[in-house]
Amino acid sequence: MRVGFNPNKDKVLPKSEFTHQVIVPVYIPHQKDYFKDSFQILQFCLESLITTSHSKTYISVVNNGSCEEVIVYLNQLQQNCKIQEVIHTTAIGKLNAILKGLTGHQFPLITITDADVMFLNDWQKATYEVFEAFPKTGLVCTTPSSKSFNDKTFNILTERFFSKSLAFSKVKNPVAFEAFATSIGNPNFYKSVHFEKYLTLTNDKVSAVVGAGHFVATYRGDIFSDLGVTATPFSLGGTSEAKILDLPVIRKGYWRLSTDDNYTYHLGNVQEAWMQETFNALKKQDMVIDFALHKPLKQPSNFLFWLKNTLPEKLFYRKAIRRFFLKYRGLTSEEVVNY
Repeated sequence: MRVGFNPNKDKVLPKSEFTHQVIVPVYIPHQKDYFKDSFQILQFCLESLITTSHSKTYISVVNNGSCEEVIVYLNQLQQNCKIQEVIHTTAIGKLNAILKGLTGHQFPLITITDADVMFLNDWQKATYEVFEAFPKTGLVCTTPSSKSFNDKTFNILTERFFSKSLAFSKVKNPVAFEAFATSIGNPNFYKSVHFEKYLTLTNDKVSAVVGAGHFVATYRGDIFSDLGVTATPFSLGGTSEAKILDLPVIRKGYWRLSTDDNYTYHLGNVQEAWMQETFNALKKQDMVIDFALHKPLKQPSNFLFWLKNTLPEKLFYRKAIRRFFLKYRGLTSEEVVNY
C-alpha cells in the first residue's frame, strides 16, 4: 500500500560539488603470505591520496571481498568523512569492482588506481596541466615510463610525426624509474638508455611523456560514457584491462600521456622503510585546483582509426622503420640499437 506522493519523484539532482573522482578497488582476503603487508600498503595508498587531494575530490573505494580488518578500516574512513564512498562486494574481480565504482556517477575527471600506489604532492596539479596543455589528452598517468612510447600511442606518433614538439628528451627523474622497476620485482625492467631519454610532447610551458600505464591513471569522464560493458569474466588481467581501460581512450581519438616527473609510486606488496619516510614528508593539500577540460572530440571513423592506429603499428614493428623513427626523433645510432 502507498499513501501520498513521493516528494523525490521527477526531481532533478543538484549538481555535484565534486569535480574529480578517484576509484580504488581493494582485494586483501587475508594478511599472510603474498598479502602479509598489503593492509599497511593500502593505508599508505589511501592516507596519501586523502592528504594530497583537493577538497573537490570524490574518493570511491570498492572492497572486492577483503578481510574484516580492511572492512572496518574502510568504514571508519567513510564515517570520518575522509572518503566519500565505500562499496562492499564479494570477490568479483578488479575490473568488475572498477565498473561498480563508475556506476551512478558523472565526473569530468576519473582517476583509477591500484591499492598499492602512494600519491605525492601536486599529482593533481601536474595532471591537470597536461590535460589543459594538450587538447586531445584522454588519459594521464603520473608515473612516466620511457618504455610506453609505442603502446597504443600511434595516433600521437602519426599526428605529430613532422612536428618538432615530438622528440626524445632527458629523463627528469631516473631514480623514480629505478623505484618502479624494483616495485614490480624486475630490477632489469629498464636498460641504461631508458634512464636517460624518453619521448615527449612539448608546448610553450608543459612537457608530457608519450604513452601511459594504467596502474594509476586519470581519464576524461566521457571515456566511460558508453563502454558497452557491464561485467568481465576475468578476475584480473585477460583482455579486460585493455578493453575497459586502454582501448576506449584511443578509440575515441584521444591521446595517452604521462607527466614528465613522477608524482606516484607503485609500492608492490612488501613494506619498506622509505615508504613511511616518504609518507611523513607529504603536505596537506588545502586549496582547490581549478581546471578546464577541452571539448570532447568527435570519435574517428573506423577507417580513420585504422589509418592512425592499426596501420602505423604494423609498420612500426618493422625494424628499419622503427629505427628510422627513433633516430629521426633524436636518438643516436647507438641509442637506437639499445632502446
